Amino acid sequence: MSEISKLHLLVVKNLATASNLQNQELEQQLSLYQIFLKLYEQHSTLLDEILQLENIYQPSLKRAKTHYVQGIVDDSSVYIVTNLYENQTQTLQQPQQIWTIGRDHSSGICILDQYLSRRHAAIQYVEHQGFYLIDFNSTNGSFVNGEQTHQSIKLKDGDRIRLGSMTFDFFLSHSSQVLPTVAMELLMQLIPRGGGTDETVGGIVGKLQKLKTEKSNKTVEISQDLDLVRNLSNNSTNLNAEQQSEILDRFFSKSTPFNPKLSNNS
Repeated sequence: MSEISKLHLLVVKNLATASNLQNQELEQQLSLYQIFLKLYEQHSTLLDEILQLENIYQPSLKRAKTHYVQGIVDDSSVYIVTNLYENQTQTLQQPQQIWTIGRDHSSGICILDQYLSRRHAAIQYVEHQGFYLIDFNSTNGSFVNGEQTHQSIKLKDGDRIRLGSMTFDFFLSHSSQVLPTVAMELLMQLIPRGGGTDETVGGIVGKLQKLKTEKSNKTVEISQDLDLVRNLSNNSTNLNAEQQSEILDRFFSKSTPFNPKLSNNS
């Protein structure tokens, strides 16, 4: 075989090899694309989460809305706060403490998602135990932290829940407390940030000073009244019965300012 024939044969083999490699790469890309389509169909919120992470570095893009359910237990009632219902944050109370989720309009939380069953799942509160997720044998299943649940599972603060293609976070609040009042020097710094003007601040300060003055005056009045009562009890006054009665009424009620217009009839 001549050198030219050998060279020609080598070129043909290289072209065939390159073609095979190109075909394999196209098949891999097509396979990945098909996997992506299936993944997006089953888990459409995954793309939203990816975009949300991307938005950290691209603030100009609109961030995907994060969905959540928060279970709240206080002394008087049990309820949930969520933005799953009608896509806006609401407080939802239920007398049986069971919040059903599904496409059916009779569901407590109705979500028009084609991958949700008509009656997909429910969140139930069991007294002295906590909140549970129950799957109603749904078609696409219910998942907690990536694991499918086939029976009731107790929810913990921060759990990630997926129902069909919908994903949301669960939070738990089982205690509350009253925080101390804000110090005056801090309050003076916060008021302008809320849109207040210097005049507004001055007005508020004036009211506070007025209340402080009234409180001080009230203390003086009470002290004076105590002196009068002591005088009454020690019989060291020349007031008549009507005057004494008015003093006592004022001391106990403190509802009207004291303006005695009394005459000494003794």
